[in-house]
Amino acid sequence: MKISKHSAEHYIWGDNCDGWHLVKNSNLSVIHERMPANTSEVKHYHQQSRQFFFGLSGTATIEIEGKEVVLNPQEGVEVSPLVPHQMYNKSNDEIEFLVISQPISKGDRILVE
Repeated sequence: MKISKHSAEHYIWGDNCDGWHLVKNSNLSVIHERMPANTSEVKHYHQQSRQFFFGLSGTATIEIEGKEVVLNPQEGVEVSPLVPHQMYNKSNDEIEFLVISQPISKGDRILVE
């Protein structure tokens, strides 16, 4: 079945950020996310979920184990389970990216203080 951002299940997270579930099952999650300018996610890690972040538009910054990685469009980075990470939009423009998680990250997130 064909899916798009316009037909996918939508939710709002964080500071007015958007997510669209493109694939949502117990083994795999693919989410198209949008972050407005100058927003961030909270630092966290996943106990079991391995994630891959892939930039679609704008310049995203993701901190992984205390090191910043800048993601331009068409660039991605993998985050292993148990590795603290935090996504930022430090720019003045919105960003969009994909978050691919296996298995799904729902209920697997541990906040880092």
